[in-house]
Amino acid sequence: QVQLVESGGGLVQAGGSLRLSCTASGRTLINYRMGWFRQAPGKEREFVGAVSRAGGMTSYADSVKGRFTISRGGTKVMVYLQMNSLKPEDTAVYYCAANVRDYGLDYDYWGQGTQVTVSS
Repeated sequence: QVQLVESGGGLVQAGGSLRLSCTASGRTLINYRMGWFRQAPGKEREFVGAVSRAGGMTSYADSVKGRFTISRGGTKVMVYLQMNSLKPEDTAVYYCAANVRDYGLDYDYWGQGTQVTVSS
């Protein structure tokens, strides 16, 4: 069982930046494909981006491409989502997820989420 914990959410003005972090209580995350998802009020949860096990490949939703960056920490126990040029439509609960396979959108473990609110 992998228990993921997100942190770093908060309130920011449009155009600002936030960095979200995801950890599994010190457990290495290098064996998992790591993804970020978000869910806005009244909407379905949507894919934001993912990083491969080795960290060499990332993918992003078109809505965040060029503004968000996913990376792995050097200690291999952290995954980050750097969010720049934030827009009010980025407001959502953001979830970190781990996938035992290095492909697909069927993730096995999920965090509880962290709220991101972007004011206009």
